[in-house]
Amino acid sequence: MRLGLLLPILALVTLASVPVATHAGEWLEQHVGSDPLVRKHAELGDGLLPWALGLFVISIIVWWTARRSSPDKEGVPSASWSPSVLVRGVVVTLSLAVAVGAVVDVYRIGDSGAKAAWKDNYSKTATQNGG
Repeated sequence: MRLGLLLPILALVTLASVPVATHAGEWLEQHVGSDPLVRKHAELGDGLLPWALGLFVISIIVWWTARRSSPDKEGVPSASWSPSVLVRGVVVTLSLAVAVGAVVDVYRIGDSGAKAAWKDNYSKTATQNGG
């Protein structure tokens, strides 16, 4: 199955979404006062852009590599340039490393946001229920 330009386009949409989400987080931080949990959430959010940029760059490399090694019109692989096993291994390794890093960062950002959002509600509920 060939993704064509879909992979880099989705990565570009992801990359463009990060500043929008970061801006929304900064707006929230300004409107909720000086809460250390919200501040931590905003600081973690600022670290997502490099991961999204890395995913975008790697998606372009994957797309370009697949395009260059695709078969010609007669179904014969193009002989002009064929990526070696080493290059493909490096691309796969980098893809996995950046993807795992991005997922871990998104998890940490979401977790810190949940802690900031539920801190007061959870402690009030636990107090009301005798906890």
